[in-house]
Amino acid sequence: MDFQPDLPIPISYVSGRYLLFSIDAVTYLRREHHICGVLIGTLPQIPQQNVFLGLPLELMPEEARLLVDKGVACIVDEAKAHEGMNTLLEEDRRRYLRDLESQGMHVSRIQSDRKERNREQTLKKLEEKKAKAKAGAAAAAAAQTSTVPDEGALTPSPKNAAIVDLFNAEDPSSSPSAGSMSAPPQAATAITPATSYPPLSTPPPSTHLSAPAVPPSYPLFAHLHSKGYFLSPGLRFGCQYMAYPGDPLRFHSHFLVVSYDWDQRIDIMDLVVGGRLGTGVKKGFLIGGAQKGIDEVDSEADRVDTVRAFSLEWAGM
Repeated sequence: MDFQPDLPIPISYVSGRYLLFSIDAVTYLRREHHICGVLIGTLPQIPQQNVFLGLPLELMPEEARLLVDKGVACIVDEAKAHEGMNTLLEEDRRRYLRDLESQGMHVSRIQSDRKERNREQTLKKLEEKKAKAKAGAAAAAAAQTSTVPDEGALTPSPKNAAIVDLFNAEDPSSSPSAGSMSAPPQAATAITPATSYPPLSTPPPSTHLSAPAVPPSYPLFAHLHSKGYFLSPGLRFGCQYMAYPGDPLRFHSHFLVVSYDWDQRIDIMDLVVGGRLGTGVKKGFLIGGAQKGIDEVDSEADRVDTVRAFSLEWAGM
């Protein structure tokens, strides 16, 4: 069953950026609302990693605005949300340390049980090996007595006697003293929490920030999103957005997206460059914008319906 967080989801506003720190919120928004964002978190010991980034997830202002307009999320000023948490009561500090110690003891018990199971498996294998050796020696002795040997063969040679003594020797690892020995009690494993859980409680609506300011390309962004496209920043391809027909983990992008105003004059060279670039990387070059008077439209549905888009492709390339 897929997890669904409580709505509205708080989006942290930190130094002009819109961030998500909850993995449950990230997966829910990607699965249900086609919001991918960009992971910007790095490991402290690998600051130069650029392939496997982690939380937090940074959202474009357009993505944050879209979620706020839909009522799915709200914007929270993290600086103000932390104003009442400058001090920690002594009892709260002790409770927090006790919780960490309890988690450490639990981890220590799991590790100790795993070591005990490995030790028992090793002893069992040694016992089986010893039993097979004894069975082989007994079979060899039975085969030797079933024949009629000469008088000299009845007396085992010193080499054979040494082999029999080796098989009959008791394995020191299976002795009661060794089997009854237990590992000394372990101290609690040190726990280094990466984040507090649960996160900060969502401030009341009266403390929420207003909807994020968005660039003029927002109507085109919302229009494509309403058609089921996943959109991501298009800086890598010299455009505003990349439009994917499904999750970017499964599909290649279909369009390089650039927004224009309704009455804006478009240089023909921009169309040539964009069209040839898009066709060269097996994508369409999509341009679009909202009709004049977009600011007078109030509802989200009406604003999306005012957008028109066109795609350009070069033939024979």
